[in-house]
Amino acid sequence: TLGCVSTILLIAFEAMAIGTAMPAAADALDGVALYAFAFSAYFTTSLLGMVLAGQWCDRGGPVGPVVTGIGVFSAGLLLSGAAQNMLTFVAGRAAQGAGGGLVIVALYVVVRRVYPERLRPAALAAFSAAWVVPSLLGPVIAGVVTEHFGWRWVFLGITVLVVLPLAIMLPPLRRSASGPPAEGAKKFDARMLRLAAAVALGAGLLQFGGQELRWLSAVPIAAGIALAAPAALRLLPAGTFRAARGLPSVIMLRGLISGAFMTTQTFLPLMLVTERGLSITQAGLALAVGGAVWALGSYAQSRPRLEPHRYLLVRVSTVLILFAVLATPLVLIEAVPVWTPALTLAIGCVGMGYTVSSVGVLVLRLSRPEEAGGNVASLQVCDALSNVVMLTAVGSAFAALGGSTTAVEDASAGGPGAFVVVYAAAAVVAVLAVLTAGRVATKEDMAH
Repeated sequence: TLGCVSTILLIAFEAMAIGTAMPAAADALDGVALYAFAFSAYFTTSLLGMVLAGQWCDRGGPVGPVVTGIGVFSAGLLLSGAAQNMLTFVAGRAAQGAGGGLVIVALYVVVRRVYPERLRPAALAAFSAAWVVPSLLGPVIAGVVTEHFGWRWVFLGITVLVVLPLAIMLPPLRRSASGPPAEGAKKFDARMLRLAAAVALGAGLLQFGGQELRWLSAVPIAAGIALAAPAALRLLPAGTFRAARGLPSVIMLRGLISGAFMTTQTFLPLMLVTERGLSITQAGLALAVGGAVWALGSYAQSRPRLEPHRYLLVRVSTVLILFAVLATPLVLIEAVPVWTPALTLAIGCVGMGYTVSSVGVLVLRLSRPEEAGGNVASLQVCDALSNVVMLTAVGSAFAALGGSTTAVEDASAGGPGAFVVVYAAAAVVAVLAVLTAGRVATKEDMAH
């Protein structure tokens, strides 16, 4: 547990710190033109890593993907930290994405193999809690390191630390989680990797096309949709996109809540700065409490006395998320106190903490041993794909309506209309999440 949580802690810190260090890195490497690729490269290769880890875990257990993933992630950190040009830096980010994708799926399978069912909610709650400190302190620490030691140490420093969790958990991991493939496991499926590559490339094209609002952007966006949509239909379990009862609806629910809530959080600081006149620091405080209460929700779902009510509480928690999405943009109204989003997001983060961990528990419960890795990979792929599609769509709409993500000093840029459209889209997705939550329980669960 210590090794798993420490590994997630460091991966989470890198995810939170990169945004702070990126401007300095891009400027030093004369790579502002490739700025977006430093983010999309991570996402694209993480999708491949997730699918590969799913198959690898089902056929050989999670030890290999964990060790390989940490090794590849560390190599990517070294490559980015030592990069002398932006292309090398982006290549390092791609390696980090592949390693992170391998590790996150493999650690879920570790929970499936090592922990008894009664302890799995607590284990996944610990995984969620590992994001709290990075979400609160990651950007601050990265800023201090960048200013006083240089941006390279944001990457090189983590490289040294990430080896320690592996040394801690490898011996017990080999004893408890290694072994022959699960009975009934299928042979390695190269077709799944091809589908994952199509989804990853399509998602990357969507991100690239959504960076700038011009007619030529329609070409990569159309190509991305043509690649990603049919591949995702075949890659995810049958019935996912129609939220069929049981496992498909569980995976779809994860994607819906992630897309809706990520959009809500992403645009809030900009809205507070441009529409209510707060400073960047003041606007960031609205997000600061989120990590702690998210962990609180994760902890609550792990309590044994709540286990019989898991399906009911999943439905209730999605309503909390919907409330947060609907109530947060009310701050656009001058009469609404500027601290209101801190309260509404806190309520939504409690719902997210409960739902995200519970969805992980349900995926492991509804998976046969030989399918656990593949299903966990599908869960993570749906989450990541939902985020990029949602943010690309609302980002393009925001720009089309005159919004600007660089309007920090120009309070007249954009206008409330652009934010209203963004949050209306998030609300529609959140409503779909509430409807999908009602289909998570199978007929047997409902009868019970």
